[in-house]
Order: sequence, then structure tokens, then C-alpha cells
Amino acid sequence: MNITHQDTIAAIATPPGNGGIGIIRISGNNALSIAQQLINKTLQPRHAHYASFYEPDGTIIDSGLALFFPNPASFTGEDTVEIQGHGGSVVLDMLLRRILSLGARLANPGEFSERAFLNGKLDLAQAEAIADLIASSTEQSARSAQRSMQGIFSEQINFFVEELIELRIYVEAAIDFVDEEIDFLSDGIVENRIIRLLQSIQAILATAQQGRLLRDGMTVVLAGKPNAGKSSLLNALAGHDAAIVTDIAGTTRDVLKERIQIDGMPLHIIDTAGLRESDNSIEQEGVRRAHAEILKADKILLLIDVNDPEPETISKTLPSNINITKIYNKIDLLKIQPKITKNENGTQIYLSVKQDIGMDLLKQHLKQSVGFDSTTDNVFIARRRHIEVLSKGKQFVQNALEQLQNNRAGELVAEDLRQAQNHLSEITGEFTSDDLLGKIFSSFCIGK
Repeated sequence: MNITHQDTIAAIATPPGNGGIGIIRISGNNALSIAQQLINKTLQPRHAHYASFYEPDGTIIDSGLALFFPNPASFTGEDTVEIQGHGGSVVLDMLLRRILSLGARLANPGEFSERAFLNGKLDLAQAEAIADLIASSTEQSARSAQRSMQGIFSEQINFFVEELIELRIYVEAAIDFVDEEIDFLSDGIVENRIIRLLQSIQAILATAQQGRLLRDGMTVVLAGKPNAGKSSLLNALAGHDAAIVTDIAGTTRDVLKERIQIDGMPLHIIDTAGLRESDNSIEQEGVRRAHAEILKADKILLLIDVNDPEPETISKTLPSNINITKIYNKIDLLKIQPKITKNENGTQIYLSVKQDIGMDLLKQHLKQSVGFDSTTDNVFIARRRHIEVLSKGKQFVQNALEQLQNNRAGELVAEDLRQAQNHLSEITGEFTSDDLLGKIFSSFCIGK
């Protein structure tokens, strides 16, 4: 792709504050000229030049290194220069002002990465992975972002797109040669390839969902009747008294949120009001807010008092499309051993929050729910938009299969395959609106 930006941009690429080194990046057609005026030296490609950085009157602002990366072999695909000085905020501001006075303009957030995308140095999924790597809060999410940066996610998406293109060619050829003796849509080849493609997309969708949880953290809502131990569990997982705990049922009236880590795994824990019928308007509002949070959860931990004679009354009111783990609390009162069981009704964990019995089983279960303990060789970072686009692409492939199996409608099959191709191509940016690009790159930090 040809370079589309003609102006030269500059920005401080290191975080605010004091440090040993501060870096300013310059990219664009005039990057080399601006840098050489700043240092009064000729820069050789890919050489580290020690130099002083000068004001117009010859006053030295700072001294450090200047490195020139000529296009197209640079991060942005344009002429790029890095000025490495000392890491004080004042001196970096002075350097940046001098560079801007020489003809550069201040870069917008994410503009260096945007230029790299526009110039074909990386695709959109790889560009997003850069921001995700910078924002990683755990080692595992950083490793997953690195895999996306290397193109592992993009390679699989590109494979799907190529398969869809080949299928479209096959189907449209069958439509064009409908009078031939051989019915290309009835020989099973297209049907089998669509089925395999559908299975592959489903597999990558499951992996992407795990990657999204690693990036954003899993949202876990604590639900249950009053006094089942929800607030005690929140405090135990958070490691401090985030919620008020008393023996009085209904203490929690509002939603309490804590962002925690379990062995480095990010979790959003939400404590909610006890679910029960009430004439109290405040408690009614708390229950309404609880149900609103439940609908947005990745997982529900349903707290159940082991002494409750009607433990299943609440579970019937919870949504069926969200994963629910039943936590049978206060087992110390009945001298029950801690354990975790799984059956057709889901997962059940028996523990005592107050006595810290069986809490290790719960933490292990939460990590497994995110895939945190499994091998991460094939896990890549993913965003909500990736999940949405993959889901849409999968639906169109499913539609194509149904049209083929039920109606032998070649034109409709071809159209569904085209729609699936366009949706999947949005991940890498082949078919992406300018509005979406602006939204994505504006969330990046300045200097990247």
C-alpha cells in the first residue's frame, strides 16, 4: 500500500515522568531533514549517532542518540527517526517543541500504528495487539498479545477468507453452468467444505473468547439469597473488607465491584443484593440492579447456604445462557468435606468462605474457566469486536450450509458466503470503515 500521509508527525514515545531515557519519534517525508537540523549532523541509516540537540541559536537542549530508519523498512513504513535523550519531562517537552518548530506536527493517539497499518506493515488485528500488549495486566495476556502481534490470529482469519473465496468460485461456477449434466452443488464437495469451515470457525471463536477474557478479565457476578455469603466471598477474593458483612440478611443493597487478580489472572468480581421478594423499595431497587449485572456476566457464582431447605428457587430465575457455578457455602456447620463435582447440571463447589475451607478449589475453578491453567501455545489476544465479527461470519456460513442442504439455492449460498467473507475480513482490516479505524486508533496512547 502506498504511503497516504504527506505530513510529518512527532510525539514523545516514553511515559510521563522522570527516567534515565526519553524517546521522541518522528515519522514522515521530512523526518530525516528535521532530525539533521536538530543535531547539525548527517544521519546514516540504522546507525546510532551520538549528538547534541540544538536550539536555533546554538544552545544545547540535551545530548543523546539519534537513529534513522529509512522507508519502507521502518515501523510505520515511512522515514522514521528516534531521538533518545534524557527522561525528564521538561527536557523532552523542550525537544518536542523544537522538533515541531522545524515542521513536524504533534501525532494523534495511535497515529504511528495507524500509518503502519495503512502502509501495509501490519494488519488491523496486529495493530490492536500492540495496544493490548502495552495494556497487559498479566504475563499470560502479554504472551497472548505477542502472538497476535506476530500474526497467528491473522493467519487463521486469512485462511478462512481464502477458503470462502474458493467456495464462492466453486458455487458461482455451478450457477453459471447450471445446464451441465453434473450438478456441482449435489456432489457433496461444497457441503463438506462448508461443514469443515464452520467447525474451524467455531474452534477459533472459542479460542478468541478465551483471549478476550485474558485481555478484559472475566466478569463474575456473585448471586444468591440474602445471607448466603456473597459479601464474605467478595472480601475473601479481594483480600480486604470491600463489603460490609453482618448476620442481618439483606445488608448489601447496591452493587459492589472489585477488580482483583488470582495468581495474575484478572477478574471483575461483582457483589449484588440478595435475591428475594421484598416490600422495601430500596431492596427492590437492589434486586433490580442485581439482575441487570447478572445479564452482563461472563460467569455467575450462585451462593447457596447448605442449610437452605429450598436451594433451587433462585437458580430458576437466572438466565440459561450464562455459565453458572453453584457454591454450597458454610459446609463447616454440617461437617461436610470440601469438594468440587461436575454433572449435567454444571459445576458444584462445596466450601466454607468464613473458615477458608475449599477456597483453593474455587480459585482453581475460576482459572480453568478462563483457560488460565491450560497451555497457551495457541491462545491469542482478542477483543469484543473480534468475537462479534466472528459470530456474524459463523452465522452466514451456517446460513449458507442450510440453504445448500435444504434448498440447493446456489445464488443464496453464494451471497451468504460473500457476507461471511466480508465480516471476517473486518478483523484484519481489509473491509473496515474509516469510522471504525478512527475509533480503534484513537484509543491508543500518543507516541504509538
